[in-house]
Amino acid sequence: MDYVLGFDEIDRTDIARVGGKGANLGELSRIPGTHVPDGFCVTTDAFQRIVTAAPRFDALIDRIAGLDHHDRERISATSADIRRAIEQCPIPDDVAVTITDAHAALGAHGAYAIRSSATAEDLPDASFAGQQDTYLNITGSVEILRHVSRCWASLFTERSVTYRLRNGYDHRAVHMAVIVQRMAFAQASGILFTADPLTCDRTVVCIDAGYGFGEALVSGFVEADVYKVRDGNVTDRSVATKELAVEADPAGGTRTRILESEEQIRPVLADEQAVRLAQLGRDIETHFGRPQDIEWCLVDDEFRIVQSRPITTLFPIPEAPDDANRVYVSVGHQQMMTDAIKPLGLSVWQMTSTAPMRDAGGRLFVDVTDRLASPTASAGLIAALGSSEPLVGDALKTIVERGFVRTRPDVPTDRSSAAGAPHAPIETDDALATELIADSEASISVLAHDIRTRTGLALLDLIDADILELRRILFAPKSSRAIRASLDGATWLREHLDEWLGEKNAVDALTQSVPHNITSEMGLELLDVADAIRPHPEVVAFLQSVEGAGLGDAQFLDALATLPGGGEARDALDSYLDKYGMRCVGEIDITRPRWREHPTALVPTILGNLANFEPGAARRRFDDGLRTARQKEDEVLERLRALPDGDRKADETKAVIDRVRTFAGYREYPKYAMVCRYFLYKQALLGEAERLVRAGVLQRTDDIFYLRFDEVREVVRTQHAPRELVRERREEFRSFRALTPPRVLTSNGEIVTGEYRREDLPAGALPGLAVSTGVVEGRARVVSDIARADLEAGDILVTAYTDPSWTPLFVAIAGLVTEVGGLMTHGAVIAREYGLPAVVAVPGATASIRDGQRIRVNGTDGYVEILSDRI
Repeated sequence: MDYVLGFDEIDRTDIARVGGKGANLGELSRIPGTHVPDGFCVTTDAFQRIVTAAPRFDALIDRIAGLDHHDRERISATSADIRRAIEQCPIPDDVAVTITDAHAALGAHGAYAIRSSATAEDLPDASFAGQQDTYLNITGSVEILRHVSRCWASLFTERSVTYRLRNGYDHRAVHMAVIVQRMAFAQASGILFTADPLTCDRTVVCIDAGYGFGEALVSGFVEADVYKVRDGNVTDRSVATKELAVEADPAGGTRTRILESEEQIRPVLADEQAVRLAQLGRDIETHFGRPQDIEWCLVDDEFRIVQSRPITTLFPIPEAPDDANRVYVSVGHQQMMTDAIKPLGLSVWQMTSTAPMRDAGGRLFVDVTDRLASPTASAGLIAALGSSEPLVGDALKTIVERGFVRTRPDVPTDRSSAAGAPHAPIETDDALATELIADSEASISVLAHDIRTRTGLALLDLIDADILELRRILFAPKSSRAIRASLDGATWLREHLDEWLGEKNAVDALTQSVPHNITSEMGLELLDVADAIRPHPEVVAFLQSVEGAGLGDAQFLDALATLPGGGEARDALDSYLDKYGMRCVGEIDITRPRWREHPTALVPTILGNLANFEPGAARRRFDDGLRTARQKEDEVLERLRALPDGDRKADETKAVIDRVRTFAGYREYPKYAMVCRYFLYKQALLGEAERLVRAGVLQRTDDIFYLRFDEVREVVRTQHAPRELVRERREEFRSFRALTPPRVLTSNGEIVTGEYRREDLPAGALPGLAVSTGVVEGRARVVSDIARADLEAGDILVTAYTDPSWTPLFVAIAGLVTEVGGLMTHGAVIAREYGLPAVVAVPGATASIRDGQRIRVNGTDGYVEILSDRI
């Protein structure tokens, strides 16, 4: 076995032997013009010798693997036991001799840095940065060996163990190598990012610099000087007051020195040095082929590189057909689903849409470059998106003002450029919505009949053809005009009633309990399910046990039917699932588990309905909403008639109210119909995947989710699956899930964040978009997972986003706050329908508001106030 390898024997393929940090150092030493201090790696073979001999190691690993990552006390105690076992285990003689011989060859009397290098560290999809230990200025072979042991043990620090538990890494699959590297006694050091870590702009190099060793910066002891370099020029410079420097201690190790006052405010780097260092960073980035996070030090005006790792927090840039500047707007923020989507889901959504979409980081973006290039189309796009979500509109306005997109004379660029054109008037005709719904349901029935008998390429051909039918229905002119009538009418009412009566958002009350709103009906009908269950205590107890014990979905409905009253309960639930079972959290992703596949997902909400509502609540809530709408209409019309020219104003307003109420509910139907078809596609594709598994083509049924639709066709045609591609896609998806998608992204990778630019807020208030009028105070319930929602009547739901699957929760809450959303996204629509004050697009709401705090939601003026830590 090779227990030691020199840097010249290592490259990026050697992660399994020398860990991510060691592999990167070996690779760095091969780049011309890059100076890496000499050193060697103690390989993972040596680590495995140690842990094999360490007492109780296997038993301790088994114990720690079963811990929850929140259980800090047990993690701390168990990880300390493992570290002691490793550090107290003697290094085998042959391993120790190999290390000391390599040390002597470099110079036995020199000083060295001893650095950990785990096999799950500094990787393209997971940095694990700072999880293990580094020791500086270590001298003598005895101390070298002792600190090698300490580095091995640092694989099991509390922070490292917690990180692996939280991210799903197998403790036994991660091994530790150790780097022994000649010390560079730096006058200055720091971190260089070849992309701006805040904005993600790949054209900007960002350099943090401080005096002495970099540990003072990494540990947060001192504030760094910051230099930003673009195209060979320092574009921004911030010189900090640096009070401390970490330096070598003559006795070994390091010491902290207090800097003289003049030295504290002196720039660490001259501009020429910053530019030279930035170019070195670009050379390293080019070698590795992706943006890098680089540790550097300055010794006698020569830059030395002691580490480089991929920047894993940058959001990927969508692929483009050319090198022109491009601007992308998030689809997920419009659809209220910002989670990563698997490849099959991405491709089916792209097949459905007519917009020019690109994918990156498991998310979809619309390329709006052409529209921004046209002065007229640009103004319309910014106004439209800005009225829906001001943060997107402001970000696009910023991009246009910078001149990032080259403008050209106004010419139609695609069908979407005419989106702002005037629409022909549409009659207020309830039969139109009924006709559109009937057409869609008839089409779905044909699909359900035909798809049952199709397999293989015939199935894929049918889905291909049916997506064209889906697009015909989704984008039918009559349907678009009906939806536009409700949107334009609502805008008219907001503007005119504010102008004539000084009343904000009266339309919110006027649109409660509208007909044809399939999403709000879904929430109310789950109250009816609770009513069917309520008389049967054995069924209620069973549901409570299911919630606590996590009974599997396969057994749930069958077990329910065996209970006294269970047959009636199951019939009610089956009827609900027949109508809504295709819905789920993140339903635009065809691969997500649906309620019909996962009926226990509804149990917490059903139990909440049983606890919070009396029988008949669904009918009462609808009637109350209808009464509120009618009373508001009467009040508005009466006040208008008292104005000059009041009869004309009242008559015109009455006509618009009727039009809005006729078509506002229908707006929710097209997405419901699309999801119905998606579920039929999914069931058929899973049936095909099962056949491919039986034939030995796929290893697992859900492998199909990691293939795009055209790739599935090729697998079916050839009866051969790209298994390595599927494996890579699974790993890639896991890394994508950790990313936060931006609302607006440029082809430079820059995330452009908009601002509200408001001065009318109370001190400390969190700004957002007012989408449902009213003011409410209550207990904040910060919910990240709908299955874990523990809501009581009067609570205010605070979450990242909601989609239609969250609607059943809305019947119990008193208000809504989300980080994502717009005026016409589903959470806003249903909040208005149910009369809930709501503020959406509140940046960082789930971090700024703590679960249990008392808050005030102002859905009229668009802000949230935190009132106290407790109710």
